[in-house]
Amino acid sequence: MQKIFAYPLTLLYQLFFGLTLLVFHPIQWVCFNIFGYNAHKASVSFLNLSLMRCTHILGTTYTFNNPHNIPTDRPLIIVPNHQSMHDIPPIIWYMRKHHPKFVSKKELGKGIPSVSYNLRHGGSVLIDRKDSRQSLIEIGRLGRYIEKHNRSAVIFPEGTRSRTGHTKPFKATGLKLLMKNAPSALVVPVTIDNSWRMLRYGKFPNGLGNRITFTVHPPIEVKDNFDSVLAETEKAVKSALTSFQTY
Repeated sequence: MQKIFAYPLTLLYQLFFGLTLLVFHPIQWVCFNIFGYNAHKASVSFLNLSLMRCTHILGTTYTFNNPHNIPTDRPLIIVPNHQSMHDIPPIIWYMRKHHPKFVSKKELGKGIPSVSYNLRHGGSVLIDRKDSRQSLIEIGRLGRYIEKHNRSAVIFPEGTRSRTGHTKPFKATGLKLLMKNAPSALVVPVTIDNSWRMLRYGKFPNGLGNRITFTVHPPIEVKDNFDSVLAETEKAVKSALTSFQTY
């Protein structure tokens, strides 16, 4: 029965989602080209808050648990697990004071109103997953950028999203490269739980009534032993996962 109700609600959600992207695209352009970085960054934050509000049509709610006093005068490397596209707007909104930038696949850099514009102009990097050399150059550049400006890089070390809630093995290369190029950064593990249920039926319709939780773990100092940081980060992320596919 829930899946039947999901069809019309998903159509309504997609309508508002698409309109939000279209409305914020020219707003971003004006902010970036006339008022500069800070205005553009603010427009992106409110874009992502609006995208979260759109999911309320589906009965989605969000809980963001961050009891830590994370400094804003140091770069951060934010390391979450990855369950769906719905992982991204809450990170941008709730961690907006840390100026999150993303390591994204190059396909997202064109053709998507608002999203592609922000990825191209907001400080994120676009990587070609078929070209390892280009990917490494761009990730290294992002590390140097956050080190210089005390901003944050968001990297999903699983590479692709999990469709079941279970984490995939973390890939070390990108995270290690960020740590190497941003040696004063703090690594911030984040556990995302229940986001995968938004896509429990596939791309259409969306799942209904999901409570998505974000748990921010204590920051970890970047150390010379990158392997130990990676292991500690992966352990922290997995420690707060509670929802897995049972049907």
